[in-house]
Amino acid sequence: MTNSLETQVNPDRSLAASIALGGCAIAGFVALLAIAWHAAGTILLLFSGVLFGIFLVALTNLLDRLIGGSHVLRLVIVCLFLTGLFTTVIALGGATIAQQATALSATIRSQVGNVRTFLEERGVNTNFLTLDTPTASAPAEGQQRPAPPSRPDFPSASTIASGTSAIVAQTWKVLSGLIETVGNIFIIILLGLLIAAQPSLYRNGALRFVPQRYKQDAAALADDIGETLRRWLMGQLMTMTSIFIITWIGLALIGIPGSLVLGFIAGFLSFIPNVGAVLAGVLIVLASLGSGLAAVVFSFGLYLLVQFLEGNILTPLIQRHAINIPPATLFAAQIFLGFLFGLWGLALALPMIAITNVVLKHRFPDDSAGAVPG
Repeated sequence: MTNSLETQVNPDRSLAASIALGGCAIAGFVALLAIAWHAAGTILLLFSGVLFGIFLVALTNLLDRLIGGSHVLRLVIVCLFLTGLFTTVIALGGATIAQQATALSATIRSQVGNVRTFLEERGVNTNFLTLDTPTASAPAEGQQRPAPPSRPDFPSASTIASGTSAIVAQTWKVLSGLIETVGNIFIIILLGLLIAAQPSLYRNGALRFVPQRYKQDAAALADDIGETLRRWLMGQLMTMTSIFIITWIGLALIGIPGSLVLGFIAGFLSFIPNVGAVLAGVLIVLASLGSGLAAVVFSFGLYLLVQFLEGNILTPLIQRHAINIPPATLFAAQIFLGFLFGLWGLALALPMIAITNVVLKHRFPDDSAGAVPG
């Protein structure tokens, strides 16, 4: 009799334990999603630092094939080389970049004004294209102009105080944005250097949290993710450099002002697949409008040539061993991650999808190649 009661109680206890465990798992997953949502900016910032660390490790390993030596020595050489390269670019091309950026900004503003005039003549509302502060409109026909004041109207103390507070608020807004940007860059560089200095330390430390029976699979997954990101970063660097050089030289030969800046922007925006190419094309066309119809046609042709080279030659040749993600999947992921996390999600969509692709391949391996037809 006692045994029958125990057999009736034990299933009830096991069922209750399973329900409680499932509820705790769901609650933990929801809490993890909430934390990831509220801390998305911090998480993506740390992910950028990890990517920079993988980039430094890739350059360090590449240098090992040339000169050998210890890992720390090669990392110091890589850091000195990158610092010298960045300083040289700023020292030699800083004035040219600043001049071309100013000229390019004036050209784009002028062309936007021309587009606004063209649309207004055809009855299209162009308030979204307004770049300058509105000026006072002229009085209608038959309406008398207001008489000038007989004496100077000095501002009151409240007006002066409000104007001063507005200037202080705007200045603080600019300074806080600058401090935040510099701080983010510092965090990315520092985190990348720490990871690149001792990559095996952080890899082995993360594997300590994995149960022993899954440790081998987790180590293989971590190595595969690191290798995929390393290949993608090196291929992306080569692609961005090629697009920068081709665009710069092509626009300089056409005679477009700001060719150096436009080339740099085109190479930098190529880091963001699909969306970056469209933004670069719009800027190139706007900058060429002031140079005549022939310059617009040649600039647009150069843009199409660069996109053809990137999509059919550069990316397939350079990154054929890195990642293999269908374009529609990548574009949908960019839209989704951009909607969730803004510019961070849009820029980092490709490496995050590459990591997801590696995880899915390890979780659901494709055994069709080794299957024997029956």
